[in-house]
This record gives sequence, structure tokens and C-alpha cells, in this order.
Amino acid sequence: MSDEGAQPATVILVHGLWTPAAVFLPHGRWLQGHGYRTLRFGYPSVRATLSQNAQALRRCIAATGASEIHLVGHSLGGLVILDLLRQDADPRLRRVVLLGTPCLDSHCARRLAALRGMPALLGRSIGEWLARGPAAAVAPWPAVGVLAGTRSLGLGRVVPGLPRPNDGVVSVAETRLPGAADFIALPVAHSEMLVSRRCAGQIAAFLDTGHFRHHEPV
Repeated sequence: MSDEGAQPATVILVHGLWTPAAVFLPHGRWLQGHGYRTLRFGYPSVRATLSQNAQALRRCIAATGASEIHLVGHSLGGLVILDLLRQDADPRLRRVVLLGTPCLDSHCARRLAALRGMPALLGRSIGEWLARGPAAAVAPWPAVGVLAGTRSLGLGRVVPGLPRPNDGVVSVAETRLPGAADFIALPVAHSEMLVSRRCAGQIAAFLDTGHFRHHEPV
């Protein structure tokens, strides 16, 4: 959180696949109550490639006047952020939180992509990402915190073989990101992360300090 009297840091919220930017309205309100300014970044998660969406996020960041900027991404939104960080990151970026992001792989996406007609539904961003392979290790700056879910409710119930523990879409193992500053797993499902006050508290903790609150009961 910014010092009293200083310009508040801006948190840019990046949604996932098949969802609008409005899904981050609850977290936007909670982070504003915590003293941050928030922006919701919307992008065409199906029509555009991962690289194109990362470039659009870069332009959004460049147009933001804040002196300090944090990023929070859910699922595919986290992959867009990671693709941005592969490039020359804006020096104003401070911390990043990834929520249920399949950093290393996605069993569900690969199984679905093998079905007739599903690659078009999954979209060009997922297609580009699957063709690339696992994400590379991130640099120490900006600091990245990874939040995974362990409540298995969602798409994974109809996709056989999703490793446990998982959040119903992404396994905990798939969220592990080499070089991340911190990691925490909470008993929430993939979509539940978007409306969970427990997740909101952990996001704020990481943005404030660079660490999650591991002492809280799970």
C-alpha cells in the first residue's frame, strides 16, 4: 500500500479465458479499500494470440500514469502477464500475483485441444501457449507471487486424469513457477478465486510486502 499522502500504486487486473474484465470487480473494490487504485484490463482471450494480448497489456501499462504498478492475473491472464515479463518490463512494475495460472502446463487444455473443434473454442492465446511449452523461470524483479487452489470443482471433473490436488481446472503442480518469490495454496476452486475474500487478503499481503500470510489457518 502507498504511503499516506503519496500517489496510490495502481493495480492492473487481468482476467482469464472466456471471461470479461468485469469478473475482477470484487477484487477491484477490495483493493481500493486497501488503498490501491485499480484498473481492469480487458482483452480478446479467444481471438488474439498470447503475444498480441501481452503487447496490448504493455500499451495499457505505458498509458498508466502511476509511479508504481502491480499486476494481478487470473488463469490465462497470468500467462499474458508472464509473456509481458519475457520482454523488457516497465521499470514501474513492482509486484505480480498469479491466481490459478497454469505456469508449467495445463492437463485440461491439452486434453481439450485434442478434441475436434475445441482448439477454436480454446482460442489463439491458449494455442500459442500450448505450442511453446512450459514458462521460463522469472527474474527476481518484479517479484511474482503464485496462489493456487485445492478445491476440486470445475472443468476438471469432466476431463479425466487431472492430477490432484487441483482447483477443478488447474493442478497445484501446474501453477509452480520457477523463480517465484512466494507460493501459497488455499482451499478455493478456480473461479472461486475471483470472489474470495481470503484470496483478496493474500493478494493485498503480497502487494504490500512481497510475501503471502502463511501463518493464517488454511
